Amino acid sequence: MAASPYTELFELLDITGDDAAECAHLLDTPADEPVLQAMEAMQERLGAFPVDSIRAEGAVEAVWIEALLRFAPSVHAYHVGLGISPAVSAASLADLGLQLRINRRVHGRFGLDTWAWLTLHMAGNLFRLGRLQFHLVPAADPSSEWVLGVHIPEDGSLSPELVDASFSLARAFFTRYFPDMPAHKAICDSWMLDPYLVERLPKSNIASFARRFTLDRCTDAPTDAIYFTFRQRGLDNLDRLPRETSLQRVVLERIDDGGTWQLGHGHLAL
Repeated sequence: MAASPYTELFELLDITGDDAAECAHLLDTPADEPVLQAMEAMQERLGAFPVDSIRAEGAVEAVWIEALLRFAPSVHAYHVGLGISPAVSAASLADLGLQLRINRRVHGRFGLDTWAWLTLHMAGNLFRLGRLQFHLVPAADPSSEWVLGVHIPEDGSLSPELVDASFSLARAFFTRYFPDMPAHKAICDSWMLDPYLVERLPKSNIASFARRFTLDRCTDAPTDAIYFTFRQRGLDNLDRLPRETSLQRVVLERIDDGGTWQLGHGHLAL
């Protein structure tokens, strides 16, 4: 049986199983104009340190999946050109494969409803370093020029030891590869920083993670805790969701009691 022409690409992006077959189908014909336009939009941002994802009105999911697949090697080459190890680049870009697998769990089909999130990776300034992802961007705060946005992939423990190691890697990594863009502060916007979680699960790894940050403010995000805990979009049929873990119970009981989950916006010194 002949090897797939996409084996190297799919290994880079950690695309497996049925997702690999679907992605190969997208790549088997030349890119059409919408895909080329999406790739051009990503090319304009590569190396430019954008803060936000690409927003495309009327976006077609399949177009962006194909564009992400075709553009990823350019991002990998950009990383390697900076001297960054191929392994760190691959770990960072492997979020594409993870998000494809999550989409199957959420929707039961091939797709990528988080394609916009992945356009941040394609700008070349978001890296997976150990347990966490770090996104180097200009600071909104005039007292600092650069900050690291912290993101939390779903695959793994948030033990203090792993989080400590990840921050240690990040300090060394960005000092080495982006010395002209010193970041002395990290920021995180997450439902995990909602003070309610620290109050209800004070001994948990999530609470330990949240306590690292000085909380600046909170904003309502009614569905985030449901999505990231259960991988369900929206607030329908909550009675069907499991209550097997303490986290699952806390997430659902707050809604049962009429409460609303929030995003905590916090910062810490690096």
